[in-house]
Amino acid sequence: MSDATPDQIDLSAKGSVVAAGTALSRVTGLVRDIFLSAFLGATAAADAFHLAFRIPNFFRRLLAEGAFAQAFVPVLSEYREKGTLASAQQFVRVMSGNFAGFLVVVCGLGSSGAALLVLLFTLGAWQSDMRFELATDLAQIMFPYLGFMALTAFAASVLNSYDRYAVPAFTPVLLNVVLVLSVLAAPLHPEPIFMLAWGVLAAGFAQLLLQFPSLFRTRFLVVPRVDFKHAGVRKVLLLLGPAVLAASASQINVLVGTILASQLVVGSVSWIYFAERFLALPIGTVAIALRTVILPSLSRIYQSNSINDFSSTLDWGTRLGLLLGLPAAVGLYFLAEPIIATIYHRGVFEAADIWMSAAAVRAYSVGVLPMVLILIAAPGFFARQNTKTPLKYALISVAANVCACLGLFWWLGHVGIAFGTSVASILQCYLLYRRLLGDGVYRPSRALFRAAVACLAGSAVMALTLVQLSPDAALWASLDEMERILRLACLVGVGLMVYLLVLFMLGVRPRHVLHRV
Repeated sequence: MSDATPDQIDLSAKGSVVAAGTALSRVTGLVRDIFLSAFLGATAAADAFHLAFRIPNFFRRLLAEGAFAQAFVPVLSEYREKGTLASAQQFVRVMSGNFAGFLVVVCGLGSSGAALLVLLFTLGAWQSDMRFELATDLAQIMFPYLGFMALTAFAASVLNSYDRYAVPAFTPVLLNVVLVLSVLAAPLHPEPIFMLAWGVLAAGFAQLLLQFPSLFRTRFLVVPRVDFKHAGVRKVLLLLGPAVLAASASQINVLVGTILASQLVVGSVSWIYFAERFLALPIGTVAIALRTVILPSLSRIYQSNSINDFSSTLDWGTRLGLLLGLPAAVGLYFLAEPIIATIYHRGVFEAADIWMSAAAVRAYSVGVLPMVLILIAAPGFFARQNTKTPLKYALISVAANVCACLGLFWWLGHVGIAFGTSVASILQCYLLYRRLLGDGVYRPSRALFRAAVACLAGSAVMALTLVQLSPDAALWASLDEMERILRLACLVGVGLMVYLLVLFMLGVRPRHVLHRV
């Protein structure tokens, strides 16, 4: 590209900030899970806690975060580009008032109906089990976490739309810190597991408060006001319906997996949970970071009618998704047992739990790259205020996931559930990119093809290296903790160096991942 003009935004720099914050939150999340796994293991109590925590997170991802941002950010970007600061502030004022009022109602209903939600998420499988009552009590405490996190996501969308990425990116670290402190303080409570539930609620409130100084500095810390007649609100509501339904597709996949896992042996819900946590590393640090910076940028580019910049931004995101997502998937597949054993094998997390969780990690790893690319491709529709197409493809993905999970979980147990998710992700990714190409808004560049070839070669060499250097999987459970850490660090370091060396030999340089629009 030509030299950047002063008003151009360095997306690679912004993406690096988001990725750094997200990476820190994922690393501290692993520390959190180390404490949780040692404290809870894969016991009946662990199953109850993980399921109860999944319920507000299910609705958080459904009503806030991706779905809300995909409807709200393009409209706010339109106010930024074509309106005044006062009009944008008024739009944020009424949106925050409407959203907060809605969340109060939802949180009240969720807490009072916790038993029904646990019944739904387990399809009644736990009714005669102590896990049902425990999960219900925990869900009642944790459900208002949804409200705090939804408002946090709203604030983050405002800040991201005005090119403020650092605070929203680093905010999730608070959850992990508070939960670790809750585990340490749990013995002080007569029923220790409830200290974790109160910790979740406190963490949600702390994350919301952290947004206020940045909102004040950007002049968007406004007094909320309810007004459903505002033109911008009506436009968001029109976009939000399909966006929520599209987001509900992935959450239906989560719900289906949870229901099926609850029908299996004790520990299955926890094995799935611990395996899913490792998806958060590549998806969080790569895909969510890219989506966060791409959506506002594509929305502004679309308003300026620059198809070339629109296509080049999507191409940049796809290129980075390939270069970072594929080696992450390969690493997770070939290092599943070493990673699980090193992170979780202590306390009441037993050797058998290693093999069960690792098997799910391998099944999920097949879908890591498609999951990354989905989050990069979807903004190409939402930025154009097209929410119906992603909805259609998401519903197709749900149908594929349900069919695959039902067909596989009787045969493969919890591993079949994980593999079904990967199959659905592959299909959804294919459909999204096929349509972007068909619409003519995305034209893959030669740089993408060169990066894809280098990425495939580097990942293949890395896989062969890991196979040759990794000891027998059964050995990991018998090693002491420090030896596991050192061995895993060596494997990850060697694998990364081999991958980067192949990329360098095939002509990939740091400048190839820079991008300005």
